[in-house]
Amino acid sequence: MATATQSSLHVFSRLCAGIFGSYAFTWGFIALGASSLIVTGTEFHEAASLTSMLGFLIYLAAFCWAFAAASITRVWVVLAGGGALMTVVGWWISRGG
Repeated sequence: MATATQSSLHVFSRLCAGIFGSYAFTWGFIALGASSLIVTGTEFHEAASLTSMLGFLIYLAAFCWAFAAASITRVWVVLAGGGALMTVVGWWISRGG
């Protein structure tokens, strides 16, 4: 049986994953999406607007998934790791890579 401290830590970790992990994942999605659209010829403001609007839905879905998933480790790996990877790839694309 989990103690109160373990339970509080688990809830705190889920809350941080939901807020900060989802933010990182959404930031990566916007960076990758906007840079990909710009490279294909879309105007900067159109690409930024489209990915920002989609980013709201991505954040909402990621936030909900952070609480619904069975493994908190998987949540952190997917959200923070995926966000970091998408951000790096988006940066690389924007630099002409």
